[in-house]
Amino acid sequence: MNKNFLNYIKSRGYFNQCTDLEGLNSKFMEKKITAYAGFDCTADSLHVGSLVQIMMLRILQKFGFKVIILLGGGTTLIGDPSGKDETRQIMNYEKILFNKKKLEMIFKQFISIGDGKDDAIILDNFEWLSTLNYIDFLREFGSQFSVNRMLSFDSIKIRLQRQQNLSFLEFNYVLLQSFDFYMLNKNYNCNLQIGGSDQWGNIVSGIDLIKRFNSNKNVYGLTSPLIKTSNGEKMGKTAKGAIWLTEEKLSSYDYWQFWRNTEDKDVMNFIKLFTEVEYSEISKLEKLEGNELNEAKIILANEATNICHGIEKSQKAELDSKNYFSNSLHNDISENHKIIIDLKKRKSLREILVELSLTNSMSESKRLIESGGVKINNKKIVDKNHILENCDFDNKEILQISVGKKKHGFIQRR
Repeated sequence: MNKNFLNYIKSRGYFNQCTDLEGLNSKFMEKKITAYAGFDCTADSLHVGSLVQIMMLRILQKFGFKVIILLGGGTTLIGDPSGKDETRQIMNYEKILFNKKKLEMIFKQFISIGDGKDDAIILDNFEWLSTLNYIDFLREFGSQFSVNRMLSFDSIKIRLQRQQNLSFLEFNYVLLQSFDFYMLNKNYNCNLQIGGSDQWGNIVSGIDLIKRFNSNKNVYGLTSPLIKTSNGEKMGKTAKGAIWLTEEKLSSYDYWQFWRNTEDKDVMNFIKLFTEVEYSEISKLEKLEGNELNEAKIILANEATNICHGIEKSQKAELDSKNYFSNSLHNDISENHKIIIDLKKRKSLREILVELSLTNSMSESKRLIESGGVKINNKKIVDKNHILENCDFDNKEILQISVGKKKHGFIQRR
C-alpha cells in the first residue's frame, strides 16, 4: 500500500477537492489527523452510493488515522437538501433511532469500531443538537453565516433555480452540519471532514465557522467525486431498486451478482474504488479485453462481497452462481427452445429472442433489452442492436439467454 494517503486515494479515484491540499498533506505526514464523515439515518440501511465514503474511512483507518463515524440522529430530524429535488419526509425520532442502530451494524462490517487506540468511534449529533437553545444558538453561531453565501451553494441554488420548494427547516441544515464539525473539533480534536462532492458547501462552512472562533485552527475538508456508471447512471440505483449493504434488504448472492454484471467500461474503475486489490494485480487486469474481462468481473464481485459480507458468503455466492448456470443448462435445455445458428449470418438478439419464443415480437424484445431484462450467460445486455458474436459464448459451445429469472433459451453455434 502506498505510504502517502493522498497519493493513494488519488490513484484509486477517491479524490475530488480539498480545501488546503498542501496543509492537509503535511498533517498526514505528521500523523496528526482525526477524520470524520457524517451519515443521516434516513433509512435502515445504506446502499452502494455511500460506499465511497465508507471505503475512505476504511482506508484512513488502515493508514493508522483516527476515524469518527457521525450518525445524524439530530440532523435527520431536519433533512439535508443536498442532491435532493424535494423536501425530505419528516421522520419521528423513534424511526430515526431504529435506523441508527441498523446503520451501526453496517459500519462494523467495514471498519474496526471499539475503545482501542486504533479503533473508530461512532457518535450521534443528537447528543449536542438536542440541547441547543434556539435563541442562544442563533446569536452565537447563526450570526456567523452569510445568507448571501448560503444561497450560492449548489444544494440551495439548484432547488431555487428549478423553483422547487426549499423549506426553512432544510435551509438550517448547513448551520447544523457546520456546528457538528465545530463540536467534533472542540471535543475530539477532529480536523478533517470527508464527504461527497455535493457536501462541499457544507464542509467549507464548517471550516469557516471553526476559524471564526479560532483563526489559528488547522482544519480541512476533502471530497470524493460523484460516482456514475459509464451509462451516466448514479451509482447505487438499478431498475430493480437500490443495492443495499445489508443482507436483510439484499442477499449476498444478489450483491455479488450486481458487481459481476458490471459493464466492461466500469470494471477497472470499480475494482480500484470498491476493492483492496493491489496495484500489481490491477495492472495485470487492465490488460484484459473482451471476454477476458469476465475474470476481472469475478474478482470485483468476490472482493467487494468479501468486504461487505465476509469471505464465506462471497465464496458461496460465486459457487451458487456457477451452480445456477450449470443446473439451468442441464435442467432446462430440454424444456426450453434451443436453436443452432451460423454466426456469419449476424443475427440480432431481438430476432433470437423471438425465435426462442422468449418474446412474442421484435418490439417486445427491444423493450426488454432496453429495460435490462435480458442476459447472455448471466451478463446484462442493454444494447437493442446487439448482434450475437463468438465472444458472447465465453469460450463455450452453448450459450444461455435469460429473460428475467425463469425464462431461458439456449444457442449452439454452428
